[in-house]
Amino acid sequence: MNNRIERVLSNMKAHGLSQLIVSDPKSIKYLTGIEIEPYERLFAFLIKEDGKHVFFLNNLFTVPKTIFEEVWFSDTDDSIGMIAEKLSGGTLGIDKTWAARFLIPLMERRPDVKMVLGSDCVDDSRAIKDDTEISIMKKASEINDTVMHKALDFIKEGMTEKQVADFIDAQFIKEGATGSSFTTIVSFAGNGADPHHEPDDTVLKKGDAIVIDQGCMYEGYASDMTRSVVCGEPSDPEYKKVHDLVRQANEKAESIIKPGVKLCDIDAAARDLITDAGYGVYFNHRLGHFIGQTDHEQGDVSSVNQNTVKPGMIFSIEPGIYLPGRFGVRIEDLVLVTENGCEVLNHEDKHLKSVEY
Repeated sequence: MNNRIERVLSNMKAHGLSQLIVSDPKSIKYLTGIEIEPYERLFAFLIKEDGKHVFFLNNLFTVPKTIFEEVWFSDTDDSIGMIAEKLSGGTLGIDKTWAARFLIPLMERRPDVKMVLGSDCVDDSRAIKDDTEISIMKKASEINDTVMHKALDFIKEGMTEKQVADFIDAQFIKEGATGSSFTTIVSFAGNGADPHHEPDDTVLKKGDAIVIDQGCMYEGYASDMTRSVVCGEPSDPEYKKVHDLVRQANEKAESIIKPGVKLCDIDAAARDLITDAGYGVYFNHRLGHFIGQTDHEQGDVSSVNQNTVKPGMIFSIEPGIYLPGRFGVRIEDLVLVTENGCEVLNHEDKHLKSVEY
């Protein structure tokens, strides 16, 4: 944990910050190992360049003794005043998640302190996974592969989207996950043209295209993957062509990932292939997102992200084509950036597969 704080301190120095308030519970857990869901109550960790970091904790929280200075308060105490007293003059970085009901009163108490957005100092550190995190996330993806394979064997004509999604969620628990990392997406036929369709009572019919986007939580870290299959032979004659194109776009993007490559160039590798084939307008989202303690973390693989890839980053590669009223195809893997390239963390076959009918 101390190495993570040191990385954040280094980032703070680069941003000209001597102090930073971290309020995102996931970031606090990342830095300290303390996991709290504060709900509406104030919960903050103050990082200072002199190493005298401070925890601000409500008496209702159950927290083991930490190595940091702890400031405890009740619901009726002046917790904002307690924070104000611990601040130095100058500039203060503020976490992007800190509620205005805390930030604005602090600004009024300390008008001598310039407050700026400082989330990147933590987010940039979280984006580079350490060996422990990588090991956990590989296991999460392994569980995801196993459950996807089971789902593709389970699904049959006549089932509803909700039945399949419920099966997937139950299998995550059986395989050792704590649950799903997001609402499991199962889309039949035209529903697949909505990238974020939520399962309903739509019944699977012979010839229907199917999109399954799923992920699990394992030891506090998320996995995510998507596979697109068909029930029997596709009823839409264009489906096979589109499926092959999306798979090729996925593989093309993955083939160029290595340290130093721009994230926007990875997006372009997939997007240009799809656009040149005449389907660019139907690929209506970024190519990927970063992932870790939550399914979507700061950072993305998009046409506007000029940042370069670094070893330890884990993000998704998920090109898609969505034809309204007809079908959708999305193929998604998680990739780990290595010293020389990348490791694809998902191994369930991406080629077109037919489920039983």
